[in-house]
Amino acid sequence: MNAPTVTVTGERADLLQSLRQHREFFLFTVKDLTDEQAASRPTVSELCLGGLIKHVGQAEKGWVDFILEGPAGLGGDFDPTQWSEEMQQERANEFAMVEGETLASIVSEYEGIAARTDELVASLDSLDISHPLPSAPWFEAGARWSARRALLHIIAETAQHAGHADMLREAIDGSKTMG
Repeated sequence: MNAPTVTVTGERADLLQSLRQHREFFLFTVKDLTDEQAASRPTVSELCLGGLIKHVGQAEKGWVDFILEGPAGLGGDFDPTQWSEEMQQERANEFAMVEGETLASIVSEYEGIAARTDELVASLDSLDISHPLPSAPWFEAGARWSARRALLHIIAETAQHAGHADMLREAIDGSKTMG
């Protein structure tokens, strides 16, 4: 039996429409690519299309976890003294396609993360719930973010990396998302 369909209106509908549009642009950049093309680094950057999709998906997952769990959802406070070589390699692998990964599996994972986010936006009691951000040099000390602010950040992250992805795709075979 399927769960009832929830109609989303107002601000939530606007947030979802914007996020879905940027996801569509983002995923269009890998349409009809091989795994080899998705893993390639066609510019001087270390970025590849498969890695960008992994990164955006993990960022979205982390911010949804933050909405649900607070700072622990983003890994808690950052302690630079605990940053190991293994952790650095894990971070680098987030931006690359590693052995055994396929573009199809990465896109499928991203789509699952996206569905979870969409469901949360539709079902969350309030977009005003907030949590303190973890302690990290890249966050304002003592700041709190609402669910709304975290969702806006997900939209911004997706849009920014869709632009990066569009440039990478153009460097691979001349294709463009728009135009």
